[in-house]
Amino acid sequence: MAFDLLQVLESRAVCLDVEAADADEVIGILAARLQALGAVLPSYGPAVQERERLMPTGLPLGEINVAVPHTDAHHVLRPAVALAVLRQPVAFGSMDDPDERLPVRIVLALALNDKHAQIEMLQTVAGMIQTPALLRSLLDAPDIPAALALLRALSKDNVHG
Repeated sequence: MAFDLLQVLESRAVCLDVEAADADEVIGILAARLQALGAVLPSYGPAVQERERLMPTGLPLGEINVAVPHTDAHHVLRPAVALAVLRQPVAFGSMDDPDERLPVRIVLALALNDKHAQIEMLQTVAGMIQTPALLRSLLDAPDIPAALALLRALSKDNVHG
């Protein structure tokens, strides 16, 4: 069964209309949210930034690219996910080709303290991002409740569909 994103994505970890200069800044914003929620250690943000440089997580999906930065479980206190919808694209390295830079608009920072859960969450996210209409709707979401409602509807489709 797919890992339920909504179990670990709190509304306070959702950031819409984010302005950031680069991937490090986006990761820093999301890491700060996760730390404020008590989900990660202060080391989480720098560890994610370093891992992103070594093993990029940008996913080339066409019109709307997604990144799923994450790091080792020892930086995580409890499972959580933070979401950023960016006002303008920010360059992330491509998971397929680390030398390629992708313009990313949606970032899901994963903070999972179990390798099995991390694999399940990556599979869940992979299923979600195959839906271009959802990605477009997330970009257009007027507020956090609307973004969460979109994800809730998609989560039901993934579990039951």
